[in-house]
Amino acid sequence: MASKPHHDAEADAIEKDQDPIIFNPRGFNIVWGNDSRYWRIPPRSSLNINNNVAEAAELNQVSWLEVTGSVQLMPSASYQISFKVSFKGDAFGWSGAPVFLMAKVGKKGKYKWRRLKELENLPKTPTEVPSNDNPFIIDKVLDQPDTRLYFGLYEVWSGKWKGGLRVHEAIVKKKN
Repeated sequence: MASKPHHDAEADAIEKDQDPIIFNPRGFNIVWGNDSRYWRIPPRSSLNINNNVAEAAELNQVSWLEVTGSVQLMPSASYQISFKVSFKGDAFGWSGAPVFLMAKVGKKGKYKWRRLKELENLPKTPTEVPSNDNPFIIDKVLDQPDTRLYFGLYEVWSGKWKGGLRVHEAIVKKKN
């Protein structure tokens, strides 16, 4: 077990000099992420040569799911946020455990949230949620000095132990 229980985001695991901005697994803040009993965070050298994407962060088991990221936004644009996730064949504890995508702009901003019902069928292949058919959009923020986006995947309400989730990446895409 590491000296700190939580994994802190590593700036070099966020591809922010492009659109869309891509958060690879080491670019997230993950509650209990430094404790191998709960999570397996891919090593720094986890770039997959075949399709040029990082290996997923794998949830062994937690009762408190909190995977978050943050990035500075341009205030004149709206942004779409999604996560690419999948579930291992032995995933457990997800029935009746609502997973939410939440986001806000600025430390003092008001959260926007959505329950990710797409995850209830436990997709085995990497799936982008929410889908482009029903995107999660953060509107332009023109009247706020703090334009940093804070977002994440959360399931902290059920108190149930759950496991088998794979978090491949998060995508923050500028919208017109």
